[in-house]
Amino acid sequence: MIEDQPTVFIIDDNAPIRDALSLLISLKGLRTRVFARAEDFLGAVPTRAAGCVLMDLKMPGLSGAELQTILRQRRSLLPIVVLTAHGTVANARAAFKNGAFDFLEKPVDDDLLIEVIRDAVRARQQHDAAADTNVTARLNRLSPRELEVLRLLAQGFMLREIGLKLGISPRTVEVHKARAMAKLHCNTLADIIRVSIETGLVGQHSE
Repeated sequence: MIEDQPTVFIIDDNAPIRDALSLLISLKGLRTRVFARAEDFLGAVPTRAAGCVLMDLKMPGLSGAELQTILRQRRSLLPIVVLTAHGTVANARAAFKNGAFDFLEKPVDDDLLIEVIRDAVRARQQHDAAADTNVTARLNRLSPRELEVLRLLAQGFMLREIGLKLGISPRTVEVHKARAMAKLHCNTLADIIRVSIETGLVGQHSE
């Protein structure tokens, strides 16, 4: 399930620090979830969650740097804010090279931390808005017949069934499907279903 509400995912093995960060951020009106280990975060949070990650570098098990690498490999869109007591130039350089949104050193000024977190959440939201606009623009390039085929595919109908519904051959359905997938940059049926639901082409309770 996708986390729709922006959430600050706090990952730190130090319980007092973890709790203090959660309290501070919550008092500023932001939702938080806390994790003691990177492995726990990876097992609980979907790749496409909204919000940002606030994490330490030095942790038992997976380190912060290793978590960054895994999230990058999974193409996670969550901005990562590193908050560490090991604020060396080398660590900062490595974190930014690995895609960190920002790098802060403990102890951090509360106002600065909240400002950076809000900027990170905003960056995630702006990315989603731009992606939605891009997909909608591509959807508008589809012909009426391609839209029909796409909608029926997303509802689970096979090519032959779609052909019977639309009065065309399965081969023609395949052509419309291929053209629609190319225009939408979809590679799999799962991509088609996701795009169709996210753009409102089909709903959760479509026939």
